[in-house]
Amino acid sequence: MKPIRVLIAKVGLDGHDRGAKVIAAALRDAGMEVIYTGLRQTPQMVVNAALQEDVDVIGISILSGAHLTVFPKVLSLMHQNGMDDVLLTGGGIIPDDDYQALREMGVGELFPPGTNMTTIADYIQQWVAQRGDRQ
Repeated sequence: MKPIRVLIAKVGLDGHDRGAKVIAAALRDAGMEVIYTGLRQTPQMVVNAALQEDVDVIGISILSGAHLTVFPKVLSLMHQNGMDDVLLTGGGIIPDDDYQALREMGVGELFPPGTNMTTIADYIQQWVAQRGDRQ
């Protein structure tokens, strides 16, 4: 069975990437292949990288408050590129009302700072397993 491939991205001018790096390491430790895009990515750069890397999951770390702009733009680009079988998830500082709005748009679970790494890895593994097309 091929490993789960996850792209971790920091979108926009948010320069705080410690959390994204911790998540990337934890997902690697859980047996996933992780691609970290680095800082200051655009939604288009993230989707292009996800397409090139043939990922199962895009995880966006966002602390800038731009989540209601970034996630919908990434989702739109994903749909335009036929990536309806890729999970868009992420985490950061996201108010509860915004969390609900993003979930209704089609974004997966969103994890606040302090979430146990096992919780995130388990969520991704369960999501991919429910998709049922792993070989």
